[in-house]
Amino acid sequence: MSLKSLKIIAATGLAFVAMSAAHAADTIVGVASKNKDFSTLVTAVKAAGLVDTLNGKGPFTVFAPTDAAFAKLPPGTVEGLLKDPAKLKAILTYHVVSGKVMAKDVKPGAVKTVNGASATIAAKDGKVMIDGATVTATDVAASNGVIHVIDTVILPK
Repeated sequence: MSLKSLKIIAATGLAFVAMSAAHAADTIVGVASKNKDFSTLVTAVKAAGLVDTLNGKGPFTVFAPTDAAFAKLPPGTVEGLLKDPAKLKAILTYHVVSGKVMAKDVKPGAVKTVNGASATIAAKDGKVMIDGATVTATDVAASNGVIHVIDTVILPK
């Protein structure tokens, strides 16, 4: 089973499919920076020292948690991580896979992340998930890869 049937889940209210061509030319960080739902992610990427990497050639596939996803973490977690760049980098690189993997190409099973650990992609009740986080929007184009939006921050095992 693939993510082919999951182009966008309307309930998210995230209108990424209609992004302009100008956004498509942006890097992953550029695209995320232009969306208010990723302000925490962008702040975390900066604090972890990953801006140059995610602005690099790539290609990358990023499972990007929204601000609402970060808000699900226990109080003080985000603030603590922002003060611990090494730990934050390990968590953020767990959300990144090498290569540009479009939704139609994703297969259930283990996928090796840039941090070196494997995450598990699964389909359940018509929803695609990665380590328990639901994919809410797919195939957000960037010049150096693609973003798939998730509703929960995933943590390396």
